[in-house]
Amino acid sequence: MNAPVPQINSYRRFWAHRFGIAPFLPMSRAEMEALGWDSCDVILITGDAYIDHPSFGMALVGRLLEAQGFRVGIISQPDWHSAADFKRLGKPNLYFGVTAGNMDSMVNRFTADRKRRSDDAYTPNAEPDKRPDRAVIVYAQRCREAYPGTNIVIGSIEASLRRIAHYDYWSETVRHSILPDSKADLLLFGNAERALVELTHRLAKGVPIGEIHDLRGSAFMVPRGVRPEGWSEVDSSTVDTPGAVHPHPDPYAMVEKNPPAAAQPAGSAQIIQFHDRGARLAAKLAQRALTVIRLPSYEQVRGDPVLYAHASRTFHLESNPGNARALVQAHGERDVWLNPPPLPLATAEMDYVYDLPYARAPHPSYGEARIPAWEMIRFSVNIMRGCFGGCTFCSITEHEGRIIQSRSQKSILNEIEQIRDKTPGFTGVISDVGGPTANMYRMGCKDPKIEASCRRPSCVYPGVCENLNTDHAPLIDLYRKARALPGVKKVFVASGLRYDLAVRSPEYVKELATHHVGGYLKIAPEHIAEGPLSKMMKPGIGSYDKFKEMFDRYSREAGKEQYLIPYFIAAHPGTTDADMLELALWLKKNGFRLDQVQTFLPTPLATATAMYHTGKNPLRKVTSTSETVSIVRGARQRRLHKAFLRYHDAENWPLLRDALKTMGRADLIGNGKLQLVPSFQPAGTGIIGQRILREQAPRRQAHAAPLKRAKQSRSGQKRGRPS
Repeated sequence: MNAPVPQINSYRRFWAHRFGIAPFLPMSRAEMEALGWDSCDVILITGDAYIDHPSFGMALVGRLLEAQGFRVGIISQPDWHSAADFKRLGKPNLYFGVTAGNMDSMVNRFTADRKRRSDDAYTPNAEPDKRPDRAVIVYAQRCREAYPGTNIVIGSIEASLRRIAHYDYWSETVRHSILPDSKADLLLFGNAERALVELTHRLAKGVPIGEIHDLRGSAFMVPRGVRPEGWSEVDSSTVDTPGAVHPHPDPYAMVEKNPPAAAQPAGSAQIIQFHDRGARLAAKLAQRALTVIRLPSYEQVRGDPVLYAHASRTFHLESNPGNARALVQAHGERDVWLNPPPLPLATAEMDYVYDLPYARAPHPSYGEARIPAWEMIRFSVNIMRGCFGGCTFCSITEHEGRIIQSRSQKSILNEIEQIRDKTPGFTGVISDVGGPTANMYRMGCKDPKIEASCRRPSCVYPGVCENLNTDHAPLIDLYRKARALPGVKKVFVASGLRYDLAVRSPEYVKELATHHVGGYLKIAPEHIAEGPLSKMMKPGIGSYDKFKEMFDRYSREAGKEQYLIPYFIAAHPGTTDADMLELALWLKKNGFRLDQVQTFLPTPLATATAMYHTGKNPLRKVTSTSETVSIVRGARQRRLHKAFLRYHDAENWPLLRDALKTMGRADLIGNGKLQLVPSFQPAGTGIIGQRILREQAPRRQAHAAPLKRAKQSRSGQKRGRPS
C-alpha cells in the first residue's frame, strides 16, 4: 500500500494547461468565463480569505494543481447555512478539496478560556464569525448536499490533527476521527503536496477514489477488520516495548522486539530465521512495510484514559516517515485506516512549490479591506518546514513532521527580489526570514540510515542528539546574501528561535544580534521549573541564560540596546502552583513585566493534550500504574497560573494574595523589593480578581464545611462531649 510516488514536478500536465495561468484563481463564474473555462476540475473550499501567496495553504495547493494543468477554483469563506454558496462555481469534475484554513477553526474562534474571539486575522477587516465551528465537517457536509456523489477530499491542519479519535477541549469529550463525521472520501494529512498531485492525476485518468488506498499521508474508511492481501495486523500493545539504553536518558527510545511464536497475534506473518544479518534486516523491513498496527478503538479510548494515553503514545512512535507503519482504529463497524506519513519534499521540490507564479496579494474582490494575516506576512519569507524540537504542546510535528525541508538559497533570494519588485508598500525591510523555527534551516540527521530508523520524538531533548547536524553556516550565509540584495535595507528574524541550538554557534548569535534584530527578539523558554519543562520536552533555563549572555554581549559590541522577550505558558500539564510562584519570582527578579501571556490550550493529537485529558505521561510506557501528571483543569486555577505571569497587574493582586496565603507564603505580600505583590490595593483596581474570588467562595465554603465539622467532632471527642 506504499507504492513509490514520482517527484511532484515530473508529471505530464493535464490537458487543461492550454488555458494558461490565471492572474488569480477564480472565485466567481465571471472569472471562470474570462479564463475560457466551462467548469473547474478541482474546487477548493477554505475558511480563510483567499490571498494568493505561498504562506496561505489554499493558494499554495491551488497554484500547485494549476501547474499540473488542472483548472482550480476557490470558494472562500462560503455561507455555510445552506448549500447554495457551495454551488457558486458549479460541480467540480474531480473533487472538492475542503479545509478550515491556515488555522484550526476552534482555535481561530475561541481563546484558551473558551471565550469567543472578537476578531479573525484571516478575514477582511478582521470580521468575526465568517467560518463555522468545526469548519471542515460543516463544509464537507454542505459540499455533499450541493452535489451528491461528488468526491470530497479533506485536509489542512484541522483535518490533519483529527485523523484519529481525539480529545476535544471545547466539548470536553473524545470525538471520532473527522473522517466519519465529515463523510469525506479521503483525508490527506501533513504536507500533502506529493499525495495531492498523485491523487489528482489518478482521478483525472478515471480511477475511482474508493480504489486509491496506497498514498502515503492519506486516511480513509474501510469495513472493520478488512485488510489487503499479504498484510499482517499487530495489536498496539505489542509495539510499545522498552528498547536500548542511550547515552542520555531518552523517554521515547524504542526498538522492535519480535514476540515468541506462541505469543504472536493471529494473522501475523511468520518470522523467518536468517544467518546473514543483511538478509535478516531486509526481511524485517519487508515485513514492517506490510504491517498495520491496530490502535484501541474509538469506543475504548473514549471510555478509558489509560488506553487513550497508550494510543497517543503509539501514534507518536509511528510518526517517522522512514519507519512508520500504517495504523488502523475501529469506529463502530468500520475502521479508520492511516497510511504512513508523507515523505518529505526534496529541496528541488520545495523550490518548485514556492517558485510558482503567485500574485502575492489578496484577491481583488476584497478591495481596500485590511486582512491582518496578510499584513503580518506580506514582507516575510518562509525558508523551511518542519521542526525536530518535539515540544509536546505544539502541533507542528504532528502536522509538518520533524524532518526539516529546506528551500535552496537561490529560491529564497529570488522571492525576496519579488517582494522588492512586486509587493506594494515595500520600504526595503524584510520582516522575517524563517519558518516554524528561525534556525533549523538545512539541519538534520548526519546519517540518513540513522534518521530512517530513529523513533525519538525530539532531536534536542533531553539533550541535543550527537547525530544531529547543528551547523548554522548555511543560514549565516543566507542572511548575509539577503541583506546584500539591492533595495533591501534590513532583514529581520521574527520566527521563534531555538536558543539551545543557537548557543552552539557563537558566530550565528553574533550575526543575529548585529544585523537581524529590531530591538527585541522573541524567545520561548516556556518555564523555568523542571516539572513542567520535562512534560513540555523543553531545555532547562540554563540554556536560556547562556544564550542571553551571548546575545547581550554581541548587542553591546554592535553598539545596540536590544532585549529578549521571553514567552511562557501557564497551566501546562505537570505545572503546580509552586512552579508558577517560582516563575513569577524569577520574572520579578529579572525585571520582566509580560504584556501578553498564553494559557495552555489542549489541541487535538498533541502529547500534552493526552496528558491533560488522561493525567498520564505518554512520554513513557503507559499502564494503569504508570506515572501520573498533575493537571491544571479548573477555571480558577488556570486564571491563577496566568495571574502569576502578570504579577505586576493590580487586577490580579486579590487573587494572588489569596493564593499566597493558602500556600503559606504570606511573607511575599508586602511592599518590599523581594515581595511579589503589595499589601495595598489602588482604588478602582482588582475588580476582576475580587469577582473571581466571590464566584469561587460558595464552592470553597462547601468544601471547607465538612472539614470544619470533622474538626469540631474531634475537638468534642477530646473533651468527652458527644459529637
